Amino acid sequence: MEAVVKKFPEKPEGSDVVRPSRAEAEAAVETLLRWIGEDPDREGLKETPKRVVKAYEELFGGYRSEPAEVLGRVFEEVAGYNDVVLVKDIKFHSHCEHHMVPVIGKAHVAYLPDGRVLGLSKIARLVDIFGRRLQTQEAMTAQIADALMKTVKPRGIAVILEAEHLCMSMRGIRSQGSSTFTGTYRGVFADDAAQQDRILRLLGL
Repeated sequence: MEAVVKKFPEKPEGSDVVRPSRAEAEAAVETLLRWIGEDPDREGLKETPKRVVKAYEELFGGYRSEPAEVLGRVFEEVAGYNDVVLVKDIKFHSHCEHHMVPVIGKAHVAYLPDGRVLGLSKIARLVDIFGRRLQTQEAMTAQIADALMKTVKPRGIAVILEAEHLCMSMRGIRSQGSSTFTGTYRGVFADDAAQQDRILRLLGL
């Protein structure tokens, strides 16, 4: 069965901006090629505008997905388990909203169930959704935590992201190999330093 791929929404969520056509997007890429001093008509670049637009559909596919739909159902048969669930080292790729340059990193997500648990792969999918949008690392950290709190309703949430921003390593200061850490805590984790320390120890941070 052929997979059904959702189209980008005609208007981004919460915006009055109408999306241009594919032809207009390809023309914009061609304009950028000319702007950097390239010849879009040379052999190696003739199909580049089409390839870039197709790649953007994948790289920014997070705009076609709703977190609530992906998280879906939760499970209540947990045999009385009520301790921390931690999924670490979830690799993600994103793009910074300031320069549209890649951000490469890992997410660590922990939550304290309140009688209900979530399929582990769905946490990774949630990270992927928010990663495939233009982002700041700070906003992405908060978005993951808020989506989980709203859907799973756990007693507590901890989300920690560590990433390398290529806007720092490829341009500007060109500081290669540096990592940025962001973290947020919700629910009982927010005011419990011991629980926060426990999460950091589990992550080896």
